[in-house]
Amino acid sequence: MKRYLLRPGGGVGGEVRVPGDKSISHRALMLGGIAEGTTEVTGFLASEDCLATLGALKALGVPIERPEPDRMIVHGTGARGLSGASGPLDMGNAGTAMRLLMGLLAGQPFDSTLIGDESLMRRPMERAAVPLRLMGARIVTQDGRPPVHILGGGALHGIDYRLPVASAQVKSAILLAALGATGATSVTEPAPTRDHTERMLSAFGVQVRRQGATVMLRGGQRLRAARIDVPGDFSSAAFFLVAGCLGARGALVLKGVGINPTRTGLLDLLRAMGADIRVFPRGVRGAEGASAIGGRSSGETAAQAAGGSLSRGEAVVNGGSVDPREPVADIEVRASALRGIEVPPALVPLAIDEFPVFFIAAAAAEGETIVRGAEELRVKETDRLAAMAEGLGRLGVEHELLADGLRIRGRGRFGGGTIDSHGDHRIAMAFAVASLNADAPIEILDVANVATSFPGFVDVARGAGLEIEAG
Repeated sequence: MKRYLLRPGGGVGGEVRVPGDKSISHRALMLGGIAEGTTEVTGFLASEDCLATLGALKALGVPIERPEPDRMIVHGTGARGLSGASGPLDMGNAGTAMRLLMGLLAGQPFDSTLIGDESLMRRPMERAAVPLRLMGARIVTQDGRPPVHILGGGALHGIDYRLPVASAQVKSAILLAALGATGATSVTEPAPTRDHTERMLSAFGVQVRRQGATVMLRGGQRLRAARIDVPGDFSSAAFFLVAGCLGARGALVLKGVGINPTRTGLLDLLRAMGADIRVFPRGVRGAEGASAIGGRSSGETAAQAAGGSLSRGEAVVNGGSVDPREPVADIEVRASALRGIEVPPALVPLAIDEFPVFFIAAAAAEGETIVRGAEELRVKETDRLAAMAEGLGRLGVEHELLADGLRIRGRGRFGGGTIDSHGDHRIAMAFAVASLNADAPIEILDVANVATSFPGFVDVARGAGLEIEAG
């Protein structure tokens, strides 16, 4: 698939189900692979990124069955049961998988090499490598980028590490390495980031504690197999949240979406812009037997529905232990008259993957929107700040590209044109949503990588009402 062609205008409505959460799917396979016993994963995202993780674990000696496309049976090998792969582990476009595997493999007795596609081979890996080396890992990169060579046999020890930049991937790599390290490890965040790793470690029986901005665990703990039910991916739902704001006919309802409070900053941003969004909690998912959330008002924020706080970013139960469960909700959105805002810095890491489509909302709003402190977007699949600025310019949207963000002067509607997504799945899907407020057709180039996170996007988008053709 090389391009999308979208007719301008139109509307969306009805019910939408997005695929399973990518972050949770990656982690469920990895932790299931080193657990003792058999882990069942339902709702698994069968995207190219997650299938790369599946292939890597099989190459490392983990038996995995796939009786259904979204159901995995992982026969765990235990913490020391992995075996060296016969060749490099190809992670495709999956940056999350590569960085997490750096932590998982750091303390193994065998050598490993991680590679990826052209895009992934350009992405920085030193932010994960540096703390792992402090733990005793022997990791070699090529000018800070893949291939990543992990030399086996190193003895890992716990560290107290302060992340210089908020990053869930780096935090997760450290925590995975900490499982095989002597002593305790703590990671302190400068701002809250997604906490799926902490929750899932807890679901697999690992004692993980959080105190404020610091998460801690002691090495040498055994993982026990679990049943993991993966909720719908909030980052995939984000495209339809914005689509609903721009062009819902009646209500657009997103079913069974994960509303982990460390992921849902976009909800607060859209509401601050005047979006008509309601959250209807359905319960929680995670380890088998988790209780449901009930009695919540439909007017609550996603964080309140999840029992957490966006500013705090914690998921704790008694005594500071991390809650293993993932909150889930149906989300209803209606067409809204959006207005520009200045994005609070605290919400930036809580919406980092959703900014491409947020920029489309800003372009469709009335007035100026300013995003600062989002330099992390420059080291994603592409430089997302530059790519979005380029695309917005093609549509005639007045904007200013900043070193760490964007300034967008929205005016409600914009033109059409040809957009180069630079092979970035989120850029491609964001500009597909832009067609709802466009006055001319939009052509989006280089869209094959949409399959890395959202297989079936075109069919789901058509079902919702977008006039999209793929070719």
